[in-house]
Amino acid sequence: MAWFWRGLWLTLGMGLVVAGAALWWVMRPLPMATQTVDLSISPGSTPRMVAAQIAESGIDISPTLMYYLFRFSGQSKLIRAGSYEIANTNNAWDLLQKLVRGEENLKAITLVEGWTLRQWRQALVKAEFLKHDTQGDTDEELMRRLGVADVAGEGRFFPDTYMVGKGSSDVAVLRRALNAMDKQLAQAWTQRDMGLPLKTPQEALILASIVEKETGKPSDRAMIASVFHNRLRINMPLQTDPTVIYGMGADFDGNLRRVDLQTEHPWNTYVHKGLPPTPIAMPGKAALLATLQPATSKALYFVARGDGSSQFSETLEQHNAAVDRYQRNPAKAQ
Repeated sequence: MAWFWRGLWLTLGMGLVVAGAALWWVMRPLPMATQTVDLSISPGSTPRMVAAQIAESGIDISPTLMYYLFRFSGQSKLIRAGSYEIANTNNAWDLLQKLVRGEENLKAITLVEGWTLRQWRQALVKAEFLKHDTQGDTDEELMRRLGVADVAGEGRFFPDTYMVGKGSSDVAVLRRALNAMDKQLAQAWTQRDMGLPLKTPQEALILASIVEKETGKPSDRAMIASVFHNRLRINMPLQTDPTVIYGMGADFDGNLRRVDLQTEHPWNTYVHKGLPPTPIAMPGKAALLATLQPATSKALYFVARGDGSSQFSETLEQHNAAVDRYQRNPAKAQ
């Protein structure tokens, strides 16, 4: 029987050695050449593929052993795709828990109300943590990539701060913003006042973009919307400078001249009555709601007071007097 006990103790001893080695392997700091590495787990990856992606990311670890850790932990099916930042102070167990909890390395990108699609795309290019898959696309190609080839891109993306994983595609950001605008516009449209001179949500989006660009002080937003609704009702030209500037594109040098107001292009609301063919910027939620729930007024004119607010007038005579006071003789308005 002595041989039996010797074999048993030998087996137990070897088991303890193996268990100790496994515990050491699991709990040691991850061997990495840098303090942190970026780890991207692709959607649909199997546990074996995840283990391989970990090894390929710059972590000097056996993908086979990592795979067995996944299996024996019972959590292999809980691993989430995403973008992760792994520190050299983490161990294999820490890494697994990050993947199971989905603790992504998120970055914030803010897309601002009143920006044009061109400005949005420039901001995305400057975001170094994104993959710039759309950088060479025209606006038409971009919308085709997003599955809405028959829709103009201007105005179609909702301004907000979006949290994204490091290494995410700019396509994903724009798709989220596109879906968010669809949702916000649909909600605002259902809450619209009856009797507005707008036939479709797209017309509301166009007018909201103008309201967004014309508003200097938030408290004036509903009155500015009221002015444009009043003009539309009587078939009076909107005569709004931001639409002219938008239509000029790169030709606008910061100085709007009288000749510019007379130059023919589809967005010139001094030349053409009604709404321009597309939005001129990305309106935020407040502009959407003000456009569809405007103030009740008879105002047809407004002029900037110089402090961000506007002076509203019902008649041209009142408006000219306001222009004299706040624009031609601003010292007298103090």
